[in-house]
Amino acid sequence: MACGVKNISISFDPLNESNTFINGDHLSGRVTLEVVKETNIEKLFIKAKGKASVLWTENYGNSTVVYYDKETCFKSIQYFIQEQKIEDSRIVGPGTHVYPFTFQIPHQDMPASFKGYHGKVVYFLEAKLCRSLAIPKKDKVHFNYVPRGDMSVPDLMMSQHEYKEKKMKFLTSGSVTMDVHTEKMGFHLGEQMTVKMDVVNNSSRTVRPKLILYQKQSFFASKKRSVRTKELLKEKGDPIEPSTKQTVTKVLNIPADISISILNCRVLKVEYRLKVHLDIKFACNPEIKLPVVVLPVCVTQEDEDLMNTDMGIGFESWTSKQADLIN
Repeated sequence: MACGVKNISISFDPLNESNTFINGDHLSGRVTLEVVKETNIEKLFIKAKGKASVLWTENYGNSTVVYYDKETCFKSIQYFIQEQKIEDSRIVGPGTHVYPFTFQIPHQDMPASFKGYHGKVVYFLEAKLCRSLAIPKKDKVHFNYVPRGDMSVPDLMMSQHEYKEKKMKFLTSGSVTMDVHTEKMGFHLGEQMTVKMDVVNNSSRTVRPKLILYQKQSFFASKKRSVRTKELLKEKGDPIEPSTKQTVTKVLNIPADISISILNCRVLKVEYRLKVHLDIKFACNPEIKLPVVVLPVCVTQEDEDLMNTDMGIGFESWTSKQADLIN
């Protein structure tokens, strides 16, 4: 017997060219069902869902172990036809049938859309049609989700600094110190970050300050962790001669095309660090690492006033223990 359902498809109304939605946005669209003959449908529904998943393999001798885990960020379902309704209401006649829907993106703490080395965070709509003794028909479309970046979280606006001293031991003498300052921890995509370094070179060698902004992706499954890092920016200061001190100021542009920080997901994290070190020949280079939280592009104050102060990247759940893992 020929199948009575020709096609099922989803379309939605984008709010912008990138199909990006934020907390509180309404995602509206329609499910279109094309039927060629009278058909009895058990269920017809659409699901909005956010899901994080990780997958990687590791080799142990001749054995290969697969590590996999997933986490549901949110899930909402709207039914057009349900099983509990009377049978007559499940009869769909030939033609094109359109079922409108609207979902609201939850006002809750969820990770942003992301695709990394061993994992991803995806948000999608999936329509599903079920009939007796027939394979379900489905359609799926993805959309991008980015949480609002909220600079009102106090710790993000606090200045940072760290001090490091190194005593010379091999083929040289004296010591070097550096004190590194940044004006805050949280920066929006595309924003400038000013880094100030006070360097005192009381050694007999020339030293040179260097800065690296890097990303760290961590993936978690079965009590194992896989880590990948990527350098994003590099800067060098001028050489600092022996028995001198110098204040070095560098301005770094946070790239506009990177992922924002993800610190609120059980199975994966996306973190950033600023690493500052002094390059010293024939010596172990002293280094300082400061956390950097990358936020979405800045929104208006009116938009921010609509949101809770902890909405966004899960900053409050970023414990000091988790922060230490990035080192």
